Amino acid sequence: MGIFENSTVKLEQDDFGTFKDPQTGVSQTIRRFTWKNGNGVSIQVINYGVTITAINLPDKNGKVDDITLGYDSLEGYLQPNNRYFGATVGRVANRIGNSTFTLNGNVYQLAANNGPNSLHGGLRGFNKVVWDYYVKGTKVVFSYASSDGEEGYPGNVVTNVTFQLSDENELVIDYKASTTKPTLVNLTNHSYFNLAGNGSGANGLLEHVVTINADRYTETDGGIPTGKLIPVANTVFDLQIPRKLKDVINNVPNALGFDNNFCVYKGTRQSLGFVSRVEHPQSGRVLETYSDQPGVQFYTGNAIPEHTGKGGNKYGKHSAFCLETQIWPDAIHHDNFPNVVLNPGDQYRHVCVYKFLVKA
Repeated sequence: MGIFENSTVKLEQDDFGTFKDPQTGVSQTIRRFTWKNGNGVSIQVINYGVTITAINLPDKNGKVDDITLGYDSLEGYLQPNNRYFGATVGRVANRIGNSTFTLNGNVYQLAANNGPNSLHGGLRGFNKVVWDYYVKGTKVVFSYASSDGEEGYPGNVVTNVTFQLSDENELVIDYKASTTKPTLVNLTNHSYFNLAGNGSGANGLLEHVVTINADRYTETDGGIPTGKLIPVANTVFDLQIPRKLKDVINNVPNALGFDNNFCVYKGTRQSLGFVSRVEHPQSGRVLETYSDQPGVQFYTGNAIPEHTGKGGNKYGKHSAFCLETQIWPDAIHHDNFPNVVLNPGDQYRHVCVYKFLVKA
């Protein structure tokens, strides 16, 4: 994956509105980056929240649709009902139980923005800040320096996220982070996909066929892991074999659909592995996900509020799905979970590849 020599991929830039920082009052022009390859695929990312604003992909008949939820302007991404559409989330993705953790004997209090829990980095996570950037060929490297104590987390953390599109229709996202104090880091992208087109709603989503390469999932109570790993065999969570969403989504216990961490493997590894495959048979579009992370949060948009998105399309419950590759949620509170602590001198690294295919 990721062979970019002699690539036909083109990269363009333009402006995407002005952001006035509510804390400093300083205004900044937001930049949008557009990658295009020779297969009719184009991807757009803005440096506000390092947010994917569009992924345009042809279907088996050559019809191009935008397959991600989002907005036509920056203002959409600033509104309260934006559910992290397309954003890079951190310092810690997913939930931390009771919005507190203890590290090396020190207790850290976080913002409670998901009931009693902290979600996706807190009130002003990485999705709500303007990132610096530099362009290297057809790569864009976004960087953000999170200060010691920001959102309650210890340590100055410098994060770089690199985006690149290949001729093989691979969107490669490469995350790196370092810290000055022991802290927690768990980054991911929160794109909402609908391979039928971002305006097709639940009717389009329910026709998707999903496969996830995991034989266990983390049991939760109120959205927070209990520490138990439950085998998926003989349950609705067994997506090791392809399942059409409309056949299983209403069978998830005590939920409106899937919002679960699937355990791709336990521990750490250095190489990419197969995470999932989602196919929309009617359009022929396919999304394969590869990652070096131990888990993936599969979410079927159960809480998307009814509102208008880009192109005047109506969004709501089950309008899209997310595949958030990451360390298992609330890992700091469970000794049997993969490590989420980053120490000075070490580097956090996470590579995710979304590969787009068209099946005739």
